[in-house]
Amino acid sequence: MTNKYYEFFCPVKVIAGKAALEHIPFELTSLAAKRPMIITDKGVRAAGLLEPVIAACEESGLDIVSIYDDVPPDSSTTVVGAIAKLYRKEKCDSIIAVGGGSAIDTGKAVNILVSEGGDDIAEYSGAGILKKALKPFFVVPTTAGTGSEVTSVAVITDEKRGVKLPYSSPFLLPNAAVIDPRMTLTLPPHITAATAMDALTHATEAFTCMAKNPLSDAYATAAVKKISQSLLKVMDKPKDEDGRLDLAQASTMAGIAFSNSMVGLVHSLGHATGAICHLPHGLCMSLYLPYVLEFNLESIREPLGDLLLHLEGPEVYSATPAARRAEASISSIRKLRDELYKRCKLPRTLKETEKVLESQLEDIATMALDDGSIMFNPREVSLDDTITILRRAWA
Repeated sequence: MTNKYYEFFCPVKVIAGKAALEHIPFELTSLAAKRPMIITDKGVRAAGLLEPVIAACEESGLDIVSIYDDVPPDSSTTVVGAIAKLYRKEKCDSIIAVGGGSAIDTGKAVNILVSEGGDDIAEYSGAGILKKALKPFFVVPTTAGTGSEVTSVAVITDEKRGVKLPYSSPFLLPNAAVIDPRMTLTLPPHITAATAMDALTHATEAFTCMAKNPLSDAYATAAVKKISQSLLKVMDKPKDEDGRLDLAQASTMAGIAFSNSMVGLVHSLGHATGAICHLPHGLCMSLYLPYVLEFNLESIREPLGDLLLHLEGPEVYSATPAARRAEASISSIRKLRDELYKRCKLPRTLKETEKVLESQLEDIATMALDDGSIMFNPREVSLDDTITILRRAWA
């Protein structure tokens, strides 16, 4: 399955560890940035997560010029335009995005407007539009799942037209991703579980999809191993800083992996379900992963079997006959989902979400077939196939 030709690209500096936040001022000043703006959301600020970032800057004599803390869960072109105006008014020269996927995507979009000019972010939608580097941009993730801190894409909702606008450019990549376990210590159990399963899906699809390559494989398998070893420990002991750091690093590694190898049908189904039923992305990933792996099984038997080593360790791997390892990998993921359900009731089926109607399955299937991720799925997918998978995932 490995391609004879591939490209691998990740120029983002990763600053990780228990004092990573304290390095932000040095990174800013090394790019001659003196007037940073923080972009975040109300939940992050209420949890006190901005305080160590602000303290680190103040101790180095660097003032945070402006803080925008009203990013919604599904950010919009209106929000991006409002933040860009504030950035210009306060004469900021750099951005620090602190939060989950929405805050990070918003930061990327704001950086386009303040670097390129104009008020309408929709004008820059698409791939290859940006032609030069943007303003200094740093990301501090507060969830361990999306991998947005190392991806060159963003999605922003155009409220007027009722569509999600995609943005793709290597210039959207942050100058640095700051991975600090203090940022995820207060994550509630169900968000910890869903975001970790998001990262596990990124890594698993990256390792089994059409565009996989040796370098993305290395990141993907390392991410799977860290999540398998740390997720349940963190669920049982939420203040475990080492475990939290492992999950955060796994999310970043999975982000690097899928940025370079793409994803597949799990994401197509997840995007469609999120759009139609408004389920969180990480939950959709957790929910669909084993069903899609079963559908793809004969096309991915070898790499999926190899994943057993990273999911369960060398003893289980060596004790499992080679011909049964792929099935054992799926069983391992199902077992992990069962353990998460015991701890935080993370749904394993569409019915358990209590937000999806059986009558919506055909609409989800139809929308999933139009999603770009499906191009890299290792097995061709028809509408009937998609409906069958959704029915299996229903109950």
